[in-house]
Amino acid sequence: MIELFALITISLVLLGLVLARNEAILSRKQRIALVIGEERQEKVVSTTVNTKESLFQRLFDTRIKQFKRSFNRTNKRGKAEKIERKLLQAGTPYSMTPFEFRILQLGLLIVLPTFMFIVLVIANVSIGKLLFMLLATIALSMYLPHAFLKMKIKSRNHKAVVELSDFIDLLAVSMEAGLGFDQALSKVVSKKHGVLADEFQRCLEELRLGKTRRESLAGVRERLQVDDIQMLIGNIIQAEQLGIGMVQILRIQSEEVRIRRKQRAEEKAMKAPIKMLFPLVIFIFPCIFIILLGPVLLQLMETFM
Repeated sequence: MIELFALITISLVLLGLVLARNEAILSRKQRIALVIGEERQEKVVSTTVNTKESLFQRLFDTRIKQFKRSFNRTNKRGKAEKIERKLLQAGTPYSMTPFEFRILQLGLLIVLPTFMFIVLVIANVSIGKLLFMLLATIALSMYLPHAFLKMKIKSRNHKAVVELSDFIDLLAVSMEAGLGFDQALSKVVSKKHGVLADEFQRCLEELRLGKTRRESLAGVRERLQVDDIQMLIGNIIQAEQLGIGMVQILRIQSEEVRIRRKQRAEEKAMKAPIKMLFPLVIFIFPCIFIILLGPVLLQLMETFM
């Protein structure tokens, strides 16, 4: 098995070197054609690129599309929508579609148990342990993609909460300067970077495509499952319906966000001693007892012995 893995590794390394060399030659030809401006060389490069694209399309592209259609037919629509919603909440990591996420799940479900089976067979494990480890690996491979999405969603929501107060202040200042809500939002999005800027940029693009402001803001509220952001968007929608001044709403919301952030920091500070108690009891107290009581116990043992 070690010789087989070594052969596969050497083959993959050689294949990577050949592909890297071909890519370097092709990019060199493109740069030469761009600098010199030779039409003949540009035609050669374009024909090679088109030939490669057509070859790839003939071999893989049509089959991938057929497999994707059949896979979408077999999958339930509600399940695909649920996966798409989670991917949007996670910020669409690696530009992943629901189809690619399901393929990742199936790939892990095949690769990890197969690899574990090979390792356990080489280690000459008993059948009971083999079955237990295979079942545990299958469960782990099914859980890992969802755990990755949960981690991404949690991290993204935390970043949005951190950015929220400054974002609201900039939006309020822009509206006080005389801009409307959409113009102020566009100005703030163009100057800032982060989770909120990306989400509201998408909201502005949906507005340009014909959606109403309520629908676009509801999309942001659905993608960011944070109480502060949901409350902010709810207040903005309500202020638009009732005709209340938007700047006043934003100022009040900014103060409330800062108060809640201070309360969360105080709550974490009050939980810190309780969380520190367990490592103290498990790791530090035994060492202190050994240092303080160790000599006394040794003297008592010597005395009574």
